[in-house]
Amino acid sequence: MASNPMGKYCVTVSSSLVLAVLVALTVQVFYFSPIDPVLLDIKPATSSTKNNHLQNLIKLGEGFLKQPEDVCVDKEGTMYTATRDGWIKRLRRNEINWENWKHIENSSLLGITTAKDGGLIVCDTNKGLLKVTEDGFSVLTSQVNGSQLRFADDVIEASDGNIYFSVGSTKFDLHNWYLDVLEARPHGQLLKYNPISNETVVILDNLGFANGVALSKQEDYLLVCESWKFRCLRHWLKGANKGKTDIFIENLPGGPDNINLAPDGSFWIALLQMTSEGLGFVHTSKISKHLVASFPRLINLVNGVTKSASVVNVANDGKIIKKFDDKNGKVITFVTSAMVFEDHLYLGSLTSNFVGKLPLHMA
Repeated sequence: MASNPMGKYCVTVSSSLVLAVLVALTVQVFYFSPIDPVLLDIKPATSSTKNNHLQNLIKLGEGFLKQPEDVCVDKEGTMYTATRDGWIKRLRRNEINWENWKHIENSSLLGITTAKDGGLIVCDTNKGLLKVTEDGFSVLTSQVNGSQLRFADDVIEASDGNIYFSVGSTKFDLHNWYLDVLEARPHGQLLKYNPISNETVVILDNLGFANGVALSKQEDYLLVCESWKFRCLRHWLKGANKGKTDIFIENLPGGPDNINLAPDGSFWIALLQMTSEGLGFVHTSKISKHLVASFPRLINLVNGVTKSASVVNVANDGKIIKKFDDKNGKVITFVTSAMVFEDHLYLGSLTSNFVGKLPLHMA
């Protein structure tokens, strides 16, 4: 049988092309990878409790609120939220329509809290920590240890005027936050801003994506959530343990986002589904992590935050009291905050166009 030189040539060219593609892919994944990963072997607890109570929520401001990440209420009962269109929006007590209050011109406003002397304190991932009042806004602090603040995440003010806030990651910004999860190296921080001395100091460093912060009812300790470690730390501010840090709750059934003190002294924590079902193996392989981190579509596939919603109520002894879900994300997903006001639970979300309101007596 006669040989086919053209066929051999085509095979050679095809093999060379495949090899070139594989080399290019390898260079792209490993040499240009945006992460330097380690394995993430801390897994959240599995929970069989799927009650779908969050599907019973009432939608406030539907269509007017673009991805309201956090919610707070002032002493007059006015509710505030920061949206992705750069607005601080508010809902006055007994009103049904939200109004535009102050415009910051930034789509990256996150945690907000009421200030003791009026107005709000707002986390701006670009500018730093802001004070927002009827007169406008000003930057409280934008640097720590001589470096620009980036990714201010959540904030709370103590009765003595000190302001505690988290930095999600010192390496990755808000729009690339999942790279911090994939890398699994601790880049988060817990900071304190003293308005009298105008100083910002680091209280805790090397946190696993520092997220929500909350003070206890007596303000004797401060809680900070570590999202990809599925736990919340407790830093003591008073008493015999002052200055010490321990674990408040761990092995949560989801990555903790914002945390808020409830009137009864317990805490409400929004939980994130950090990984899509069936794709947890990605976090156990450096090769998989590099591959996913190099392609945004793969990140969206692995990231599970848009698949469901979950919140837990945790007692001051670190024990879970209640857990509410929307297990399939039928009504709400990516819940980032849960706050109690007048026997209702109010929910913020980075995928919704409303603030959720859930009557607690019906849940």
